[in-house]
Amino acid sequence: MKKARFKFLPFDFIKGEEIDLIIEQKIRENKVNGFVPTYCYAINLTGTNLTIGTIDLRIGNNTLTYYGGHIGYGIDKKYRGHHYASKACELLRKVALAHGMNELIITCNPENIASQKTCTRLGAKFIEIVDLPIDSDMYLEGERQKCIYKWRISS
Repeated sequence: MKKARFKFLPFDFIKGEEIDLIIEQKIRENKVNGFVPTYCYAINLTGTNLTIGTIDLRIGNNTLTYYGGHIGYGIDKKYRGHHYASKACELLRKVALAHGMNELIITCNPENIASQKTCTRLGAKFIEIVDLPIDSDMYLEGERQKCIYKWRISS
């Protein structure tokens, strides 16, 4: 039986109370490189064109999503301290659930205390600190370890 081809769902704009997520790119799966389908969003202050960060949601599970996470985010320095990363993660919950995902991996570098606090704020459970494989892109970029968190998004 042939596996059904992945289909992106119509989550191009997700409105929140303080922030909105606006799709910037949808990246198809690339099995050769081990990349799963990915939604890439700009994080904007609600009702504005002011982008304050980005967030990605990777759909599916493989070695790369374990080390790199299902969710990757970044908030511009000027806008940090308002919990926008955790609010953006919460907005992505419905996208992940629509794709049948009940748990998401979020990773961060051990020295990234702000990201660890974001994971804790979400209720994600700390799993472990892992050494990155020496052939991974993250390792080649100078990173050596990741904190792995598991966020259960369905009850």
